[in-house]
Amino acid sequence: EQKQRVEDAYGHLEEKNNEIMDSIIYAKRIQSAILPPQKIVKEYLQESFILYKPKDIAAGDFYWLEHKDGKILFAAADCTGHGVPGALVSVVCNNGLNRSVREHGLTDPGQILDKTREIVINEFEKSEDEVKDGMDIALCSLEGTTLKYAGANNPLWIIRNSEVLETKADKQPIGKFHKQKPYTTHTIELQPGDSIYIFSDGYVDQFGGEKGKKFKAKGLKELLLNIQDKSMEKQKQTIDDVFETWKGDLEQVDDVCVMGVACDQ
Repeated sequence: EQKQRVEDAYGHLEEKNNEIMDSIIYAKRIQSAILPPQKIVKEYLQESFILYKPKDIAAGDFYWLEHKDGKILFAAADCTGHGVPGALVSVVCNNGLNRSVREHGLTDPGQILDKTREIVINEFEKSEDEVKDGMDIALCSLEGTTLKYAGANNPLWIIRNSEVLETKADKQPIGKFHKQKPYTTHTIELQPGDSIYIFSDGYVDQFGGEKGKKFKAKGLKELLLNIQDKSMEKQKQTIDDVFETWKGDLEQVDDVCVMGVACDQ
């Protein structure tokens, strides 16, 4: 009888587990619907890659692309949390970006982030409970050889002539923050051969290697400098392989999103 009870309990658990799993997989399907399809990304950014590796099935990280007034807007974003809660926040933040561009007609990265922050805070303020969620993001606008960038905690890296030129982000998230100020738009004139990289912190925060340490920004810079002779597709493959090797048997710490764009388009 005891054995039967254990088997029943086990069966019940398995059933519950499957239900939860189905829910998470469905949440991922909904989230995938907000991500720009590969076809569209390649249409606007021919030489580019997006490495997207959720920690759990659904993710708090997302990437975004929009085309407006001859400008290609693209971003790598990292919302609070991962899994289903992260994915829910990502839908609100993604919607904020879309509305800033489509309804409010904005194309300046700093202004888009200001408006998105306003929209996101308003959405979360409707709640009875205080919601402290939000996102970090690196947002770019590309028109010809002019690149504009604004960031909330996440920087922009440009590799030019074997060095990494870093443009730092504003140290404030998209969300509630005690000292809010407008986001800064940085303008960069690109040169042939430049490569642009934006990313969430999941890659550099991953533990691994022989000593189980973080990969760190320094590690990512070195890696990117070493693969500049490769096409964007090959770069993506290498960055992914290096991540998996580094991680080894350890658990993935966070969602990973890395975006690369080559400028001799």
